[in-house]
Amino acid sequence: MSWLMSRFGESIFVLQTMPPRPASTDTHSRAIGTGKVATTEQAQEVHKAIREWMKKAVSDEAAEKTRILYGGSVSEKNCNELAKQADIDGFLVGGASLKPAFVDIINANQA
Repeated sequence: MSWLMSRFGESIFVLQTMPPRPASTDTHSRAIGTGKVATTEQAQEVHKAIREWMKKAVSDEAAEKTRILYGGSVSEKNCNELAKQADIDGFLVGGASLKPAFVDIINANQA
């Protein structure tokens, strides 16, 4: 990140969307494809930490304007709670986008 900052300045963050990996203190047990999902609280904790880092390392404006997407397993069952979190700005949806319930995930961010 420091190299990007020195090369392009803070504007690189203002226009970016950052999808963090699923949150966990044990990254091996929650690897992509295992079916194990982070809790809403874990996801929010990681997103908040990313935003706080951006405030310190880049600027308040970059932290505020950067959309941080949840890149874990999102479904119609957990999307509403995830969408209510202060630092989760949207979702990076994989396989769930192929299911009819995808519309529920889309609508979760409309509320």
